[in-house]
Amino acid sequence: MSNKPKINTYANLRTLAHKLRSDHSGVELILIYAYNRTGKTRLSMEFKDTGKRKNNGNADTLYFNAFTEDLFTWDNDLNGDSVRHLRLNPDSTFFNGLKDLALDETIAGYLSRYADFDFDIDYVAWKVSFRKGEDENIKISRGEQNIFIWCLFMAICERMLDGHVSYQSHKYLYIDDPISSLDDNNAIAVACDLAQLLRRAATRKDQNGAPAPIKVVFSSHHALFFNVMCNEIGRAKEGEPRVTHKRYFLHRPIGNGVFTLRATEDTPFFHHVASLAELQLAANPSTGMLYTFHFNALRSIMEKTASFFGHADISFCLKVLDNEEDRALYNRTLNLLSHGKYAIHEPTEMGEDNKGLFRRILRDFTTKFQFALPDILENPAAAVASAPNPAPAGTATP
Repeated sequence: MSNKPKINTYANLRTLAHKLRSDHSGVELILIYAYNRTGKTRLSMEFKDTGKRKNNGNADTLYFNAFTEDLFTWDNDLNGDSVRHLRLNPDSTFFNGLKDLALDETIAGYLSRYADFDFDIDYVAWKVSFRKGEDENIKISRGEQNIFIWCLFMAICERMLDGHVSYQSHKYLYIDDPISSLDDNNAIAVACDLAQLLRRAATRKDQNGAPAPIKVVFSSHHALFFNVMCNEIGRAKEGEPRVTHKRYFLHRPIGNGVFTLRATEDTPFFHHVASLAELQLAANPSTGMLYTFHFNALRSIMEKTASFFGHADISFCLKVLDNEEDRALYNRTLNLLSHGKYAIHEPTEMGEDNKGLFRRILRDFTTKFQFALPDILENPAAAVASAPNPAPAGTATP
């Protein structure tokens, strides 16, 4: 695809952080896609520090990043090997007012969507113990630990949006890569819940009904997660105001030094092309794993491709196929198996027939439009079985 959006260059993280803060004029939400090792975590900290400098040392940003996860450490009871628990760092302002927030029920509400263990928070000793069935003080996996931490953070965010006194001075919410160690199933579910929370932040009102939005920056290296976030944030929802937002691709072209931002609100949607690369890996018959939500992601990419060429829906992508029977079959399949929340919240593995059909649709789509896929994965060359190259209907590159 041609007509690439303008790329803006920033000399360092501080100037980039100032850009993101000034970009919030009239925009409530910024979504950033970036590869690992680009500097996303350091950018989130610079954004937070910029706020402290502007406010005489007082924080104006509630943030989630790798530092947040480090506030939780395990006591594995090396002597008795039986009473294991997760310690909270009480010195962090992240836990301000935690005893008064009454978070347990809200945390449990989120946690029940992703996991099957229970927890107990000791607010005197600042520790969390976990149980499952009759087993007490169990050691949970790293992924389960991160799920719990994320659920606690989401609960704190809810209190922040409610205007709790502990967070009234916070005007910004910065979330960087909240899906560390999560599989795709939980990542999709988390993305949908997070998008709903961020929509609420962007459209927040005060007690008098006047607009009082919390400004949000979200960043991720996970293309599928980012794709779902963009879809959920950008989709018009009945009875809800549309959320004004911007989308960027963050890059560090020379490894150190300057940073670049490329707007992706308009085509070509880089994150959709990145998501296509991940779908090809998922569709690999030898090493991939296909779930029902992958149909949802594929349909979204086809919609954006059709939009780029000036067409309203995916029928354009299907019309270029040579076989009329395939066109009808693909259309029925995509309509049936890519219904929003069904595909997202039912992360079941596809049956063998649907796997074969998904691979055929993906193969025909990518060969017809000749996508140049980005090198965002360790093995981007792994893909679905090859197919004869028909005459291209167009060329699609990021």
